[in-house]
Amino acid sequence: MFIKNDDLIELYVEGLAFGGEGIARVDGFVVFVKGAIPNDRLIARIIKKKKDYANAVIAEMLTPSADRINAPCLYHEYCGGCRYQHLVYSSQLKYKKEHVADSIKRIGGLAGVPIHDVLPSDEIYGYRNKMEFSFSDRPWVLPEEYSRENIKEGFALGLHVPGTFSKVIDIDGCLIQNATGNSILQTVKAFVGKSNLPVYNLKTNEGFWRFLTLRHSVAFNEWMVNIVTSVNEPQHIKALADLLYESFPNIKTIVNNINHSKAATAVGEEEIVVTGEGFINEMIGPHTFRVSPNSFFQTNTKGAQKLYDQVLKYAELTGSERVLDLFCGTGTIPIYLSGKAGEIMGMEISESAITDANLNCRINNISNCRFILGDIRETIGKISYKPDLLIVDPPRTGIHKDILKTIMEMGVEKIVYVSCNPATMARDLCDMKEKYEAIEVQPVDMFPHTYHVESVAKIKIK
Repeated sequence: MFIKNDDLIELYVEGLAFGGEGIARVDGFVVFVKGAIPNDRLIARIIKKKKDYANAVIAEMLTPSADRINAPCLYHEYCGGCRYQHLVYSSQLKYKKEHVADSIKRIGGLAGVPIHDVLPSDEIYGYRNKMEFSFSDRPWVLPEEYSRENIKEGFALGLHVPGTFSKVIDIDGCLIQNATGNSILQTVKAFVGKSNLPVYNLKTNEGFWRFLTLRHSVAFNEWMVNIVTSVNEPQHIKALADLLYESFPNIKTIVNNINHSKAATAVGEEEIVVTGEGFINEMIGPHTFRVSPNSFFQTNTKGAQKLYDQVLKYAELTGSERVLDLFCGTGTIPIYLSGKAGEIMGMEISESAITDANLNCRINNISNCRFILGDIRETIGKISYKPDLLIVDPPRTGIHKDILKTIMEMGVEKIVYVSCNPATMARDLCDMKEKYEAIEVQPVDMFPHTYHVESVAKIKIK
């Protein structure tokens, strides 16, 4: 069957791609359908025809899948965050397991590796402890608002539309953050609307208000508000801070990051603590961690404990081992494992992360963790002993080939690999398979309604 753009084609959706699109086939030719899920029967409109595949959107739903539910979020189809929200949660877990298993088999070339059922998140809404919202003077309007006379003008505070850098969906709340966060969002938006200070324009690089980042401590029910602006205007920030403190007793600290650069990042070259101490505290298991405005911390606190419990299980520590943790970040995994190991050394390239790691050790009275700052490609070669256990928790790109080469040369008996990307984990396991065997993999759902999934792999030398 010849397919071209704008064709309307009846399709049966048979699979779900890692990015969240439904997979259908026409005479063997693959069609990715946005918003479709397995067992949907529908009419699709072809929007982009390529040599080996086509992209399509749903034109008409004929028979919906039994797994399809009504997404409760008004912005679900547009912001691009919760792409699985219209899929019943049990099936989200099923397809995430399939994505991990498919990567291990197809990319890793590994057969017979047990992939366990995904550990579910305790909460599927309100689970995120950090949300970052952008200001824009170009609000993106929902399709149903096109014909309204009261189309929003002026500015938006919300989430970026996928594929655009300057347009932002003006939202009243996000269902995957705590309800108090949505109330704070609305209060900030109302204040900014009356402030007579312009929001930032990413094309002209002019304007005052840039980002709003909210962080929540689940253990202590504390909030941090980080307001990112282009310049320092203390009188306006102080007025907003006073309003927020009066309205929300659980706000512990408010900070103002000043970002003079053109970079569209919610991090400033200068950080001013407006009120409070400039940080909040969080707990994972028995350990307390200090969370500063720009430090990394797992965005699902309860999910992080499940993830670290799995690392501890696969580590099989007896109390005397010397452990090396690559990509240690702020020291959360070393600290979590510290009571079960003899000595743990962490490596990290971020200076601020190492500072936080050392601070977190002092907070928890931990003395058997040490941290080395530097490029891991250089620091890993300076280890004078062979660790009993290696833990790797690399970025989404996986382990750099030079680091992987050194790991292979070290010949550590046991490795625990923590991954946020099944594809790059599978690639690395493939590169290691001559010397190492993947024993089993445990996926953990840290991000309900998204296609993202964490995985922990237990690896042993052959």
